[in-house]
Amino acid sequence: MTTQPNRELESFDNPNPGRDYEVEILCPEFTCLCPKTGQPDFAVFRLRYVPALRCVELKSLKLYFWSFRDEGHFHEDVTNRILDDLVTELSPRAMELEGVFNIRGGLTTTVVARHGDSSLLPPRHRLSGLNTVS
Repeated sequence: MTTQPNRELESFDNPNPGRDYEVEILCPEFTCLCPKTGQPDFAVFRLRYVPALRCVELKSLKLYFWSFRDEGHFHEDVTNRILDDLVTELSPRAMELEGVFNIRGGLTTTVVARHGDSSLLPPRHRLSGLNTVS
């Protein structure tokens, strides 16, 4: 496995495919660039999913998140793109990706994208970003 940023997500067989259970992963150091200004955008991402047959391998997910750091993306675009890539790799029963982007110009942005049967995921608590007010 590489240690450089890349878009190759890896997965492994779900050890308990007959059970519905939630996996939650936090990425508190996501970075990409604003496509308008080139300034860095920082975010906290929370991934929650109920696996079917596959689970995401964590190191590949870290390198995948890292691969966006020098690219320009709107918040809405990058959140949905990441969700789409994860759904393609894992085919989960349910998945939710929440991105809380750092305050810029007095505004903070939260984007939540979902796939599958959201009723399988328990209600979520509010995720605080880097400089957000809870």
